[in-house]
Amino acid sequence: MNAAAPIPFDPDQLDWNKGDGLLPAIVQHWRDGRVLMLGYMNREALEATLKTGRVTFYSRSKQRLWTKGESSGNVLELKAVDADCDHDTLLVRATPHGPTCHQGTESCFGDASDPELAFLGRLDHLVRRRHAELPADSYTTRLFDAGTRRIAQKVGEEGVETALAAVAEDDDALVGEAADLVYHLLVLLRARNLGLADVIDRLRERHAD
Repeated sequence: MNAAAPIPFDPDQLDWNKGDGLLPAIVQHWRDGRVLMLGYMNREALEATLKTGRVTFYSRSKQRLWTKGESSGNVLELKAVDADCDHDTLLVRATPHGPTCHQGTESCFGDASDPELAFLGRLDHLVRRRHAELPADSYTTRLFDAGTRRIAQKVGEEGVETALAAVAEDDDALVGEAADLVYHLLVLLRARNLGLADVIDRLRERHAD
């Protein structure tokens, strides 16, 4: 794994003294915003995290540096680190490779950590994985095999059905058709090697204007 981009703060300005050399580090899923776990970092753990690209903590029980996944293999691939306004807490954004919690769950906080729209990020990632692996007996695989033109046709059909449901059917029908439209749109984007993040970036640009 490669080290992350330079951090947007000076480690010397962090308030290492407040917690006797340790800062709480909240780990957030890079893609969908879920809070995965809370650990603690000293200066050496932060340096190791930035150098290796694998999230590393200071274990208070083991009294040593501890890289997440060093025994289980369920590492956290670093994407970014930020400090809070008081410079005494770190927000670590990472991609988990396997369950984060020692109990085998994706988050140490269970479903409580799941933002309302996080599923869209997971669905986008699933479509991306289907595109890479093309598993047999998968509807998504059949769509990719049919080609971009056919996927675009499906998006058009689902768009029309969504519009018709909006004017002629009940809310449940509209939600169902909208779900079909969103799914097929994600497949179409992936067929062009794009994803939900590209759409979000464009929306963010427009909002900034």
